[in-house]
Amino acid sequence: MPRPSKGPRLYLDPRRRVWIIRDGTHFIRTGRAESDLDGARSCLGQYLAKHYQPKASPSPLILDVLLAYSKEVIPTKRTAKNLRYNIASLEKWWGDKHVTEVTAANCRAYAATKTPSAALVDLKRLQAAIHHWHREHGPLAVVPKVTKPAPPPPRTRWLTRREAANLLREARRIPYLARLILLGLHTGSRPGVLLALKWEQVDLERGVLYRRPQMTAGARNKQAPPVRLGRKILAHLRRWHRLDGGSCALVIHYDGQQIESPHTSWRMACNRAGLRNVTPHTLRHTRATWLMQRGADLWAVAGHLGMTVATLEAVYGHHHSDFQSGVADL
Repeated sequence: MPRPSKGPRLYLDPRRRVWIIRDGTHFIRTGRAESDLDGARSCLGQYLAKHYQPKASPSPLILDVLLAYSKEVIPTKRTAKNLRYNIASLEKWWGDKHVTEVTAANCRAYAATKTPSAALVDLKRLQAAIHHWHREHGPLAVVPKVTKPAPPPPRTRWLTRREAANLLREARRIPYLARLILLGLHTGSRPGVLLALKWEQVDLERGVLYRRPQMTAGARNKQAPPVRLGRKILAHLRRWHRLDGGSCALVIHYDGQQIESPHTSWRMACNRAGLRNVTPHTLRHTRATWLMQRGADLWAVAGHLGMTVATLEAVYGHHHSDFQSGVADL
């Protein structure tokens, strides 16, 4: 009786000392040397996601659940690169376990191998993958509850005017980074929104930026309303539009190509500016803080930033010029 196939797996070529993918009688080169095991695993994951056909099961391997999610959901997401990193991290620890082994104890054991914030993101993705399987390939006998670490307190690091000026000065040699910083400081939009922003979403005549392309649905928990542009940022946008000359649909780009993640250039600019614990999302915090410090109307600020008044008050309320003004001198 023939032995059942073990499925696609990595195999080290003993002569060339390179990793290949062995799938039955087929051998697929990865181009990865023996020392690059992580790269080889990434190639295997891509191969599985492309060729894998899930089989419905009430108690599947978590590897199958993650592969189905990688193939059917991740390609539709704007942050696909980051999501694939999360999936690869989950596969190493959870891959050989079944869905029935998603217990509170195992979730805590996995979280112990990561920082709290990294574990929270990974386990949220595991939960999403399980729910996707239950809907599309289940139903599961029991949908397990994924126990996640408590979310960290919100980051409220913001830039002073001097810090923002220093950061912008160091970023001017990188045009796309300067655009990201200026748009973030003047609109408070999320970095992901700005990096995907197209010229068709900017009304240069009326001075309105549409954070989300019209007729496009967004995440239910992420508000992205249009934002009115101030005189200064509108002047910058008109100048950038002339410079681009219609050669690129994106507002922020590198030689016409979309910037998936500006981490390297951002870190270099922050280091040169002497800034610590600053991320692109800090620009949003900075816009909110500056508006609150000027005593702007809460409803107007919430609409401008695309957040609820409750969130604005909870996270940034202490920056407002009227904060506890009615009781401070009593």
